[in-house]
Amino acid sequence: MIDIKVPSVGESISEVTLLKWTKKEGDYVERDEVIAELESEKATFEVNAERSGILKTLASEGDTILIGAVFAAIDETAEKPAISVVIENENQTTEIAKKSNLVVSHEVKATPVANAIIADKKVEIEAITPSGYGGKIMKNDVLQALNHPGKKAFNTEELFSRNTRKERMSNLRKTISRRLVESKNTTAMLTTFNEVDMTAIMDIRKKYKDKFKEQHQVNLGFMSFFTKACAIALSEWPSVNAYIDGDELIYHDYADISIAVSTPRGLTVPVIRNVESLTMAEIEKKVVELANKARDSKLTAEELTGGTFTITNGGVFGSLMSTPIINIPQSAILGMHKIQDRPMAINGKVEVRPMMYVALSYDHRIIDGRESVSFLVRVKELLENPSLLLFGKDPVKALLEL
Repeated sequence: MIDIKVPSVGESISEVTLLKWTKKEGDYVERDEVIAELESEKATFEVNAERSGILKTLASEGDTILIGAVFAAIDETAEKPAISVVIENENQTTEIAKKSNLVVSHEVKATPVANAIIADKKVEIEAITPSGYGGKIMKNDVLQALNHPGKKAFNTEELFSRNTRKERMSNLRKTISRRLVESKNTTAMLTTFNEVDMTAIMDIRKKYKDKFKEQHQVNLGFMSFFTKACAIALSEWPSVNAYIDGDELIYHDYADISIAVSTPRGLTVPVIRNVESLTMAEIEKKVVELANKARDSKLTAEELTGGTFTITNGGVFGSLMSTPIINIPQSAILGMHKIQDRPMAINGKVEVRPMMYVALSYDHRIIDGRESVSFLVRVKELLENPSLLLFGKDPVKALLEL
């Protein structure tokens, strides 16, 4: 029997929470197969089977477990069993014995009658609460949704419910809560706003997106423009890229930019290192890599620590304007928002332009108003004139050494 212990995930972390078992008690698991997901106060991570064999679970989902404690075991002497795969449809159930390396699957989400009613009445699937085995939608489920249109706002089978639910706070959510309160209580936070005309960036993306994708195997998004612009502005306004450590100010001659990523378990903020030294394609690839890792709970502690500045994009959820909270110990955070067509006065004429409000929340203890406003104005200038991202200044002025 091989013991599976909670691995060390950082010097300051002494315990984790067992989020879920991806394999059940008595399952046969292959070596290196994921058996569980654990959550520390900083991130979630997977635990793999160290040997092939039958799994024995020694903890329950939601349990808090100390680092180094045994929470599972694997009987490596057990033989690999054959498994039964059940293929189900409306008229018959056929059980087929197969070896475990052969996968057969057939998922039925609704009965044929239910499917017919859904198609005929154009019923939204989200409005239906399935009652069949394995989440299958039955005929009566569809009829129930039709009889009470628009009345089932919550995931419950009864109307006029007064039910409440208690759910234990995860370690990650506790950490988010603690850090947000700490940020509000320990920084002199102010927010300054501006708006960016996204016409030039959108034109570039439209013109070059296909060639960019073909050349670099990654999409050309907005984040590479924003991170590049911020890296240049941070080099020009170093206090925005600094933080307070006791009685000292720590300045950084590089831009490690944290990117806020929303996941089902909460907000995580992985870091892109040395943005000032990366190409646009390298930035885009890193954004995709970190976002995927965040959503799959595979970020390492190193990838979540050490940023000097943060960018958060509430626009992906439809936010038009917000005041983002500083990601301590950093001193500033840039908030991106929804791009919206608005009438603008351009050279004395009204034109409709794709505009984005941007917000910079900053710690007034280290960043003065002039610096914060100038930083945001510089970011705006760089985004509205993307050619400046190449040299950090107008090419003509660079040529003339102005």
